[in-house]
Amino acid sequence: MEDLIMNSNSHLTAAERTKLSFTAQFLLQKNLLTGDVLDFGCGHGSDVKLLTQSGIAIQGYDKYYFPEYPTKRYDTIICNDVLSVLLPEEQNRVLMELSKLVKPSGKVFISVRRGLQYEGYKTLEKTNIKIYQCNVTLNIKSYYKNKNIEIYEYRHFNQIHKNENAQCPFCFPASERELIIESESAYAMYDKFPVNNGHALIIPKKHCSDYFDLSFKDQAACFQMLNAVKEIISHKYNPDGFNVGINIGKYAGQTIDHVHIHLIPRYHGDVEEPKGGVRGVIPGKKIY
Repeated sequence: MEDLIMNSNSHLTAAERTKLSFTAQFLLQKNLLTGDVLDFGCGHGSDVKLLTQSGIAIQGYDKYYFPEYPTKRYDTIICNDVLSVLLPEEQNRVLMELSKLVKPSGKVFISVRRGLQYEGYKTLEKTNIKIYQCNVTLNIKSYYKNKNIEIYEYRHFNQIHKNENAQCPFCFPASERELIIESESAYAMYDKFPVNNGHALIIPKKHCSDYFDLSFKDQAACFQMLNAVKEIISHKYNPDGFNVGINIGKYAGQTIDHVHIHLIPRYHGDVEEPKGGVRGVIPGKKIY
């Protein structure tokens, strides 16, 4: 989490308020703030304070103002006006963090700005400091929208009813499967038949059989997720190395016609001779 926010001045957009933000007020009136609630990127904590006074069981996290990172998962998460001041790669990191912090049955409400006339860096008149802002469009359910704001509702990919590619196990992962993390366009889960402890799959949400047919954006999202999953597995299993592989086509061993990247932790002594690594896909060529 230390590198989550690379746009170093993004926190300067946080406002100190005496009233609830529009997003918090809207969600409160709709009775959507249920169970344990987290305000992710809470800024100065105004909404946390005011919602607590309204009887909501809420905690706040903000890297700059409330830096104690959450240690549990939540039923409901608010992420209010955070993504709009982050660079695209940072936005993806935030979405992955949110997916880890929400319970499998929970919901995340993500509000973003609408109607920005200028995207990019601009200088604040009072402080002469540059900040970044952008219009954000997410490929997830839009719950509410007006000319100034849009609120998205995020749920885990395997908890959402979908109508296409019903026979694909990666378009329809079982609801009881554990998702390691998820972003707008990809998710990761542990392999059902692991080669080693911590064997994970990184899977684009787009139904596509050939990795090379994915857009560059989807490819990049998968490999950004690969890096994040590697960190999670390293912390949980402490492996001694990794193999990374993609099977593309029947004769390369692909058995499910939906792209998936294998991240296989390796441990000292798990094979007699590890030399050659992925060259072992053709056994006679492994040692050279």
